[in-house]
Amino acid sequence: MNIALLIILAFLLLSIFLGIRSSKGKDMDLEQWTVGGRGFGAVFVFLLMAGEIYTTFSFLGGSGWAYGKGAPALYVLIYITLSYVLSYWLLPEIWRYAKENKLMSQSDFFVSKYKSPGLGILAALVGVVSMIPVIVVQLKGLGIIVSEASYGAISMSAAVWMGAISLTIYVMISGIHGSVWTAVIKDIMMVAIIGFLGIYLPIHYFGGFQPMFEAIDAAKPGFLKFPDQGLSVSWFISTVILLVFGFYMWPQVFSAVYSARSGKVFRKNAIISPLYTLMLLFVFFVGYTAILKVPGLVGADADLSLLRLSIETFDPWFIGIIGGAGLLTALVPGSMLLMSVATLLAKNVYKEFAPAVSDRHVVRLAKFLVPVIALIAVYFTLNGGETMSALILMGYSLITQLFPSLLFSLKSNNPINKFGAISGIITGLAIVICITLSHSTIGTLFPSLPQTAKDLNVGIIALAVNFIVMITVSLAFRKHAVQLETKSVNDI
Repeated sequence: MNIALLIILAFLLLSIFLGIRSSKGKDMDLEQWTVGGRGFGAVFVFLLMAGEIYTTFSFLGGSGWAYGKGAPALYVLIYITLSYVLSYWLLPEIWRYAKENKLMSQSDFFVSKYKSPGLGILAALVGVVSMIPVIVVQLKGLGIIVSEASYGAISMSAAVWMGAISLTIYVMISGIHGSVWTAVIKDIMMVAIIGFLGIYLPIHYFGGFQPMFEAIDAAKPGFLKFPDQGLSVSWFISTVILLVFGFYMWPQVFSAVYSARSGKVFRKNAIISPLYTLMLLFVFFVGYTAILKVPGLVGADADLSLLRLSIETFDPWFIGIIGGAGLLTALVPGSMLLMSVATLLAKNVYKEFAPAVSDRHVVRLAKFLVPVIALIAVYFTLNGGETMSALILMGYSLITQLFPSLLFSLKSNNPINKFGAISGIITGLAIVICITLSHSTIGTLFPSLPQTAKDLNVGIIALAVNFIVMITVSLAFRKHAVQLETKSVNDI
């Protein structure tokens, strides 16, 4: 076993220790396991939500897209920054309502707002289906890190299995408490490692940032510009809009929001967090450096660019440090994702059909479901060839379909009823799923459209149709209800 693997293993053991230690002395009931007893302050909530945002995708997938796609990779930086603007108004309202009504999951929010258990089940299932690709991203990242850091001694499949087992144990023991403590170490290391790599590598290989971009432009003319079709400017804008709306729709983000001690936390975070997002620029710089230094990575292999370049540049001990930081970027969000999926299935699906069961029974079932969900994610990880970015975008296209009904629910006089909300969500999901499974695009479905329309992200089209259906069905049911009421009065 080389020194890099030993260092990565040490980080993993430290994380498990922190998970065990964080839950010591606490009665790990449903509220403690999922939302930490709603007692986290500003710093912990910031780190926890950053843990959800800056994952192995930020670590490996961001550099992979810069390596393989060029300018379109900048969508990551733009949408995250704009999402914080939305959070300034959105998250305090969600937190306040959840605290008043003692909510513990995203699905609870929809049930309470629309007085519809059916909508709650639908929201839970949407969350589960959307989060599976994101769990796959974390396992894929773990597999890449361990496999590459071992210099090929451990295969990708074996590394994925090791990561899934470790993640399962971690979640079952600690719940959200372990995630928040591990996030402290992860964020410190991630900022230091990515900042160093993003500055050192371009200077080391090219003498600076400007010479790096000049060399890329000379070798691959037009690579640093948006293409005229495909990942064009219209794709970029529609994708940013879609992701801004979907940014806080993830169930695990709701868990992080619920864990706060005060609603003021989110406004503080909204002010500070965009500065933290600047670190993503350094991720892109690593990917751009790798274009000419580790050429030939195509398709999903582009996600290997950061580690391949690091292995060619640094000694094994430093690869272990990089791998340890990368492991934590998978462990923190991966644990929150697994916990959220298990909680949704146990509390918001199973308990709806068996309302008499106790919360302790729900916690036991949720913990039992963690390894089951991990096994499903392992299957898709080992049998899929998508890049990390493609998987993330697919998950966003699905989860963002919850945004219209949630946004209207925040109004004091919500014009949307449960029938409109359910109809809109199902319609949006159907469009995304059908187009994704058929490997179609707007362009292949409607070849006569102008190129700008062809390149629109399918998720934003589904979201627009979702909105129209939601409004139409709500108005239709309201009109029908008025007609029935009028008829009843006339009969009297």
